[in-house]
Amino acid sequence: MLQARLIVTGRVQGVGYRDWAIAAGRRLGLAGWVRNRGDGSVEALIVGEEQAVGEMIAACWRGPPLARVDAVDVEPVDLDILPEGFTQLPTA
Repeated sequence: MLQARLIVTGRVQGVGYRDWAIAAGRRLGLAGWVRNRGDGSVEALIVGEEQAVGEMIAACWRGPPLARVDAVDVEPVDLDILPEGFTQLPTA
């Protein structure tokens, strides 16, 4: 299982990015969460099989139709307790 933390920047708040990410993560069978950040970016934690994590990272570059993604920074993580399902967290 791969685990990654993503920070997505651009026009990614107010365009349905979190709802889109939840649907995409669930469709790919990933666990994790997504949330807005106070700096205007979106943060996500994704956990799953290597291929599904790769597909999610690639999809995050596109996002929903109204989004404009400038960057997707990916940081590997190593969590002891893994999330279940794919959910939305409050803004950080």
